[in-house]
Amino acid sequence: MGKIQRFGSISRTNGKEGYEKYKAYHAAPFEGVNEMIKACNLQNYSIYYYDGLLFSYYEYTGDDYEADMAKMAADPRTQEWWAAVGPNMKPFGENGDWEFMEELYHLE
Repeated sequence: MGKIQRFGSISRTNGKEGYEKYKAYHAAPFEGVNEMIKACNLQNYSIYYYDGLLFSYYEYTGDDYEADMAKMAADPRTQEWWAAVGPNMKPFGENGDWEFMEELYHLE
């Protein structure tokens, strides 16, 4: 197991309807999605919501982040999940649904 890396990212919902759909999807994720997340060495994954904003946090415990993210992206069930959930989001930029944030402080 590699050194734990922490990731925080931000996005936003696509209006009230987007929020309602996004919340409903995450209340009952597609079968296999959570298992793939864990198989790609992600843990302590949380998503928070406030006033149209989404904040995600997770820890990566593997040795090759890019390879694990490619594995996840190649998974057909994950692709279905992203296709369902993505339209309910309104990204900040052109880097995808989520923008990574700089960690400024951490206390163990």
